[in-house]
Amino acid sequence: MSGGAPRIFAEPKELATHAADWIQGLIAAHEGTFRIALSGGSTPRLLFSELAHRSIDWSKVVFYWIDERFVPPDHPDSNLRMARETLLSRIDVPPDHIHPMPTDGDPDDAARRYEAQLKADYGADTFDSARPLFDFVLLGLGGDGHICSLFPGSPVLDERERWVAPVPTGRPEVRLTLTYPCVESSRVTAFLVAGPDKAEAVAKIRAGDTSLPGGRLKPQGELVWLLDREAARLL
Repeated sequence: MSGGAPRIFAEPKELATHAADWIQGLIAAHEGTFRIALSGGSTPRLLFSELAHRSIDWSKVVFYWIDERFVPPDHPDSNLRMARETLLSRIDVPPDHIHPMPTDGDPDDAARRYEAQLKADYGADTFDSARPLFDFVLLGLGGDGHICSLFPGSPVLDERERWVAPVPTGRPEVRLTLTYPCVESSRVTAFLVAGPDKAEAVAKIRAGDTSLPGGRLKPQGELVWLLDREAARLL
């Protein structure tokens, strides 16, 4: 699961700028609806701010999320709120092209509602490897090697039937996450990673260590690593 040679940039700002240029090109070259699954965190925040200034036909882009904290959408820790503040409120995207994870009611029910949304948009209840759900999945990477809200030791790591699952353990707050079969169904998957605290996890996963959640990912399509110099320092 190492992917090709990583693209390494001097610092997070340069990383975000080049990532935005690349994503802009992917969207422009794609015919029809472009489905993108977003992540949260500080590194995507810089990327979203860059994308907000790009000349992109946002009417063809449909937004989803790879995970979310089970908090109200206006909560400071909400991934949706961060994306709204840095990107979605600053671009001309149809409101019905934004599909955040629900965070009301019961987490298990919310996960099933989001799964139903994804299945309806995909047009099937099972994945076809020849027809990915997403056109682009943006992944971060935790210092412990987690992706989405797939944390080390979590039972959800072994989930293969559900597309979306609640994650009640591993962090102070309950979360919702895409499962491996769902997040792997993408035409292009990109790791966007910055900071020295991620360097060990990056090196292990690039070397094929499957003990970390990120190392267990098997994307169907192209896999690209975008790193700043600190995150790549052990490669």
